[in-house]
Amino acid sequence: MAGDSHPDPDLIEQRSRFPEAYSVLREAIAAGAFPGCAFGLLADGKVVLLDALGQFTYEATSPAVTPATMYDIASVTKVVLTTSAAMLLHQRGLLDLETPVGELLPGFVIGRDSSRLARKVTIRHLLAHNSGLPGYVPFFHTATNPYSVLRGCLELPIEAEPGTRAEYSDPGFILLGKALESLLGETLPTFVHREIVVPLGMTRTGVCPPPSVRPLIPPTEEDELFRQRRIQGEVQDEHAYLLKGVAGHAGLFSNVPDLLRFAHAILDPGRFRLFDPATIELFAQRQDPAGSSRALGWDTPSEESSSGRFFSAQSVGHLGYSGCSLWIDREANLAIILLTNRTWPNRESQLIRTVRPAFHDALREVL
Repeated sequence: MAGDSHPDPDLIEQRSRFPEAYSVLREAIAAGAFPGCAFGLLADGKVVLLDALGQFTYEATSPAVTPATMYDIASVTKVVLTTSAAMLLHQRGLLDLETPVGELLPGFVIGRDSSRLARKVTIRHLLAHNSGLPGYVPFFHTATNPYSVLRGCLELPIEAEPGTRAEYSDPGFILLGKALESLLGETLPTFVHREIVVPLGMTRTGVCPPPSVRPLIPPTEEDELFRQRRIQGEVQDEHAYLLKGVAGHAGLFSNVPDLLRFAHAILDPGRFRLFDPATIELFAQRQDPAGSSRALGWDTPSEESSSGRFFSAQSVGHLGYSGCSLWIDREANLAIILLTNRTWPNRESQLIRTVRPAFHDALREVL
């Protein structure tokens, strides 16, 4: 286990304070939920837990995970990269949430009948996952380049009246990312690096890690379907890969300290002066239809939430397919990060579904 041989006094105190949370994670590793993990807890503006357990893979010689280890955070990208960019653009008066997607991406409506539902889809609908777009379409079976992925997303049928059906949609966030880039005149990662990552001191967050950094990132899978090789230090999501690692739905790499800084900026907007309180409140509100847990870009706790039993209705968060999660409780003034590579060596294990709420509950019960 990382750091188990000679833990420093702070780690000894952390591990003695949260024994049940450590037990949940150690049992998860032993059960094959993931080979290792990094995790952290921010409470009342202070990092009260920052640690790691396990290794990059199940091999005995595999490197130990540390609290600073970078992970492929998969769909957590949707909030840290894409939603945060939308928040800044909106509060600066540069993004109207009611803007039709077709105004920013003409290819979304060109060639469709004028009465078609696509003309009703707005930026708000894409953020809220209620556009009527399908949830997931495996374009990578036939697509070979960024153009073919984007073209596939642009031409998807709108399956329901916008605003009436909640369906978590990767194509929707691919389109949202491209729509924001058309407003910005630059790539999302470039904008977010300058406006969010650098001001917050997130030194280990970005897309497309260079070859020298890739061995320091836990691998996500032995890919036997698409790339026919081990995926390590490059984005696991096939569509983000075809989009050259720069996409609105996935592609970001980060670590626990950086994500705690990001969460802190949401919890204490007065201190960080990045997001306005009114912007945070707007984007944290649940959207139509009734019963959907989706806010604008963010998710909120549902009945069987991965956040567990104690996160309030004022909470926002997001999950990543690779086994990562970020939950922020604005009422309790705390945030919990859990980063794993649960898809190693393949995507079969679903144990993360029980690990996440158990881990969150174990931490919250102590607090």
